[in-house]
Amino acid sequence: MLDLRFEPSFRPGMTAGRPYDQWRYREALPVGDDVVTMGEGWTPLLPVTFEGRQLLVKQEQLFPTGSYKDRGAAVLMTHLYELGVERVVEDSSGNAGCAVAAYAARVGIACDIYVPLDTSPAKTAQVEAYGATLHLVPGTREDTARAALEAAATYVYASHVYNPWFLQGTKTFAYEVAEQLGWTAPDTLVLPAGNGTLLLGAYLGFTELTRAGIVSHMPRIIAVQTAACAPLAGAFAEGLDEPIEIHASRTVAEGIAIATPARGSQVLAAVRATDGSFVVVSEQEIVASLRDCCRGGWFIEPTSAAVIAGARRYAHTAAPGETIVTAFTGHGLKAAAKIAELVESL
Repeated sequence: MLDLRFEPSFRPGMTAGRPYDQWRYREALPVGDDVVTMGEGWTPLLPVTFEGRQLLVKQEQLFPTGSYKDRGAAVLMTHLYELGVERVVEDSSGNAGCAVAAYAARVGIACDIYVPLDTSPAKTAQVEAYGATLHLVPGTREDTARAALEAAATYVYASHVYNPWFLQGTKTFAYEVAEQLGWTAPDTLVLPAGNGTLLLGAYLGFTELTRAGIVSHMPRIIAVQTAACAPLAGAFAEGLDEPIEIHASRTVAEGIAIATPARGSQVLAAVRATDGSFVVVSEQEIVASLRDCCRGGWFIEPTSAAVIAGARRYAHTAAPGETIVTAFTGHGLKAAAKIAELVESL
C-alpha cells in the first residue's frame, strides 16, 4: 500500500480569518491552493445522549454528497486535477463512489464508478445524476474491486482505499474535532472499520497533531464491525496482524461489509497503537440504534447506525467523564428504500 511522506507545517493560529471548512488546515494538506471544493468540512460536533450517557457525535451526514467520503474525495480530486487527469475509475459500496463522481463532475473529469449489484438505489441514482458512468457488478464487494482494477489498467484509479491522497482528506476529521474541543484531543474515538478510511484518516490526523505538540495525547480508537462481516475484529481477537478469512453474510450496514480490507493490517496496527479495541454489533443492535436515532430526529443510514450501536456498547464500559467522539457517517436519504423496508421493525 502507498502512503505519503509529508510533514505538515500547520499551526492553530493559521486558521484566523479563514472560512470554516476543511481547507482552513491547508498547510496540513499536500495539494496546492487551487482546490476542488463545495464548501465541505466543519461539520457540527454535537452532544447526543443515549441511555443516560453523552456521546459527542460529528455530523458527517451533512456533507455535500451526504457522507464523510467528501473529505477524501475533495483532496484526491484536487490532486488529480493538478496532474491534468481526464478520466478516473473508482469502486465503492456506494458513498465513496458518490463523492468521487461529484467532485469529478465539479472539474469536468470523466468518471466510471463500479459498485455491487445490490447497492442502494439512492446511491446508484446519485452517481448517475452526477454524470458518471455506473457499472453494476454481480457478486461480492471484492468482485467489484477486481472489476475496477481491470479498468484501472487504462484509466487513473481514483481509489478511496489505495490512493493515499484520500486519507489526507479524511484526516481533517481529526483537525476539526481537535479545534472544536479547544485544540484538545478526546479520550476515545469510536469509528467504522470497513475499509477504514475514516479511522485511518483520524489516526493520521491525531498522529500529526500530537507530533506537533498541538494536542497532548492520541485518542484511543475503538473500531466497529458487524457480526455479519468482521475480518478485522476476528484478527484482533486472535492477535493477528492481517485480516482473517471469513464468509460474510448479508447486513443492512453495507458500507462496512468489506470481507478483505486492503488496508486491514494498518487498521489493526492503528487500533493497537492507541490501546484501542474492536466492537462487533449485531443486526438487531444496528436496527435498534437506527430506530433511536430516527426517533431523536437524526435520519442516518444503517451503516451509520452500526457505528452508533458500537459507540453505545462501548459507552457502557467507559470510565465516568470519558470524552467519547463518534460520527453519523452517512445520511438516511442514502438508503431510504432500505430504511422503508425496516420501518415496521423500527
